[in-house]
Amino acid sequence: MEIIPWLVGAYVLLCAGAYFGNRVFMYHPDPMRVAPAEAGLGGVGEIELKTPDGETLIAWYSKAKPGQPTILYFHGNAANAANRADKIDTMRSRGAGVFYLNNRGYGGSTGKPTEAHNVADAGTAYAYLRAQGIAAKDIVLYGESLGSGQATQLGSKEEAAAVILEAPLTSTADVGRRTYFFLPLGLLLTDRFANIEDVKGVYVPLLVLHGEQDGVIPVQMGKDVYAAANEPKKLELFPEANHADLFEHGAWDKAWAFIESVRKKR
Repeated sequence: MEIIPWLVGAYVLLCAGAYFGNRVFMYHPDPMRVAPAEAGLGGVGEIELKTPDGETLIAWYSKAKPGQPTILYFHGNAANAANRADKIDTMRSRGAGVFYLNNRGYGGSTGKPTEAHNVADAGTAYAYLRAQGIAAKDIVLYGESLGSGQATQLGSKEEAAAVILEAPLTSTADVGRRTYFFLPLGLLLTDRFANIEDVKGVYVPLLVLHGEQDGVIPVQMGKDVYAAANEPKKLELFPEANHADLFEHGAWDKAWAFIESVRKKR
């Protein structure tokens, strides 16, 4: 019986570690600042945005061709603009503008990422585009993986042409439970990115893209987010795709067709 207090104590320590250290596991920033030209992207500018609390955000911005939409891109937990250069270039290939926001701690942006900061900074990026004269109807909110939380929450607050979620999670607690099923993560995680609830506040057209071989965020989560969303909505699944290779399986073709269909109905 003497072992029980030790087990209880160990469990309490695990819970404390999960509560105070969950962001260490959630975010994996690459802080290196790389110019767009160094990543092989000509015609893409680097923007510095100041946040209300004094941080500096680094974004890459390629302006849209006349009559084309602008993609406001929110990245995943281990990405930055430089290692998404190919995706940015693919998005630009049909004339779309791309505004890629490096979250705090990523790609030269200062500060530390949290859900509250990331969502607030998404709003700062959106406000920048609007201040440049880009109409809400010409802005597409695009969230990859963890960035789906930024796109979803911003889409529930601001007008936009559409919201596109690539490999969205239902919540960080649901993802964490796949490994730490023995911890009450719903109570311990400070940053929840609960898309399964937040998507209910999105009323613009929504597209979910997900690979059926996704080993990071299971395809069922994408299906669940889609099921919880309001109409109009569309789900595109890619049988051979994993988590980070959807564009190699035609995801942008599907996304562009969706954007064009939405814009034709305006």
